[in-house]
Amino acid sequence: MKTRINNILGGKGLTAVIASFVVLSLVFIVVQCIPYIEADFTNDKMNVILDGEYSLDDGEWKPIDSKQSINEYFHNIKIRGKVNELIPAFENLVFSTRDVWYTLRSSDGTFELSNRRTPPDIPEENYGPSDRMTSTPGYQVDQLATSSFPETVLSREQDMILEVEYPYSVATLSFSECFSANVTFFGGIFNHMFFKSLPSAMLFVLVCFFGLFFFPISSFILGKVNYRYLCFGMMCFFWGLYMIMQTLREFMNLWILDPTVCLLAVKLTGYLFITSIFLYLKSNMIKPITRSIANVTILVFFAAVAAAALLHLSNTADMTATSPHMFIILAVCTAVMITLLSIETHGNRKALIFLLSWSPLVVSLVLDIIDQYTHLAGSFFFNYGLAITMAYQIVRLIGDLRLQYKEAIRHQQMQKELYEAKVSVMVSQIRPHFIYNALTSIAMMCEIDPGTAQEATVTFADYLRGNMDSLRQTNPVPFSTELDHLKKYLYIEKMRFADLLNIEYDIQTVDFQLPLLSIQPLVENAVKHGVGMKEDGGTVTIATKETDTAYEVIVSDDGVGFDPDAPKPDDGKTHIGMENTKKRLRDMCGAHVEITSAVGEGTTARVILPKEGQP
Repeated sequence: MKTRINNILGGKGLTAVIASFVVLSLVFIVVQCIPYIEADFTNDKMNVILDGEYSLDDGEWKPIDSKQSINEYFHNIKIRGKVNELIPAFENLVFSTRDVWYTLRSSDGTFELSNRRTPPDIPEENYGPSDRMTSTPGYQVDQLATSSFPETVLSREQDMILEVEYPYSVATLSFSECFSANVTFFGGIFNHMFFKSLPSAMLFVLVCFFGLFFFPISSFILGKVNYRYLCFGMMCFFWGLYMIMQTLREFMNLWILDPTVCLLAVKLTGYLFITSIFLYLKSNMIKPITRSIANVTILVFFAAVAAAALLHLSNTADMTATSPHMFIILAVCTAVMITLLSIETHGNRKALIFLLSWSPLVVSLVLDIIDQYTHLAGSFFFNYGLAITMAYQIVRLIGDLRLQYKEAIRHQQMQKELYEAKVSVMVSQIRPHFIYNALTSIAMMCEIDPGTAQEATVTFADYLRGNMDSLRQTNPVPFSTELDHLKKYLYIEKMRFADLLNIEYDIQTVDFQLPLLSIQPLVENAVKHGVGMKEDGGTVTIATKETDTAYEVIVSDDGVGFDPDAPKPDDGKTHIGMENTKKRLRDMCGAHVEITSAVGEGTTARVILPKEGQP
């Protein structure tokens, strides 16, 4: 699994993933063309089943164009005329309705068809949701055999009247959006669903699985749980689920028999998708204040969704009745989230680009909210803006994931180099001649001062143990730990040099951390190349101090010194010990080392550790 993810995140793998999205997009386009292939046995363009005229909200009568949909908003529409001439040629007539009641009847009253519901004649405790919510149309599908119509109707001799009522106070749907009629034969409505919606739905099922597994698993493979990737994966999952519902809602009543439950399912998936968008936006915020406000905003919106669901289930107000109020809450929450993201962009170019990438979705959402009240466009802009935004976000996240993968590889390489550097430092510090000198001095003390010899042996053992422990230590340690190790090292060197080596400490602070064994190479240089090279010996001083922005460790000696501008001697040695020390300090603590020296005066090594990043 890890190898596969690594291949995906590599250069060629990233190209393959992006290419797969292009292929899926092309497949989606082809899928949309399938209805034209099935035109021989399904007619999907007959939105109005009567040829005649119609009136909106008791207004003037207008002629019907059977080839054009009625895209006008309404509360009540009446259509009168004769049945469309296509109907007798097919076996089935299918009505798909959304939030409307309809009644189709003959002008002489001999035939009537309606989707209105009345409470069943059973005890109320046995009612289902739709039995209680008889005032909620929901999403319904009615399939009728054309043979069930009177012969006078099919022969177009009888005048018919179709009445459609939108029972909500705010008209948020046009006639073509809430009522459609289709004629089919062979497999009927199921055959129609297979060709029209099922291929698109299966495509969005892939999007669900992609969001559910790819980004979260990629996050885990990189070695840590990335909250932003998890939120994006959740957003992809709910996007796919939302689009599945939007694609299949016309046919949902075929397997969810309760039309009010169909309504609840479609609305809830939309609201949950919006909630997941808010969560993803919050995951890209850094400042504590913006994250806190975002949390409150998300909770407010989720509480509004829960309240709308409870009102629906309690038959107080269904999800369509509360939609205008939810649009207002959504608009306010969206404005808050945009404001928070704008605050994040102050001085942050990356955050600004991220904010702008959501502009297609925001603009489409605003247009839809405006259109709910103005009815100017009659189009659902949200899906278009959403498709553009999500496509960009997916490509962006895959690119970001690839960078994270490269960073993880670089971190692993750095850890490997760090381990090698620590081994090199340990080997450079435990040289055979140092061990020989220490053991010889201890052996001489065994006869002169056995007690001191015992103490020296324990100190030497602790010193060796500290060097070995450094190989397992991957994090910075408190300076007090490093200082304790230095004292053991200098105790042993003191046995060797006796009065020629003096040690002084000026420790003003120990409240900081640094890599283990990072100061000892500086002290070793002071002893070996400074004081040790001076005929009458000298003093090594170890000091620490705190400034406004950093902690400093100063190792100085009054030994022979050297000329910093002179070329390095070509003595066949690699001199990697000091370079490894500088690299460890820089990589682990952001510190740097400054060395000054003068011939005959001594040397000073200053380690500066920034307070930023210190625990």
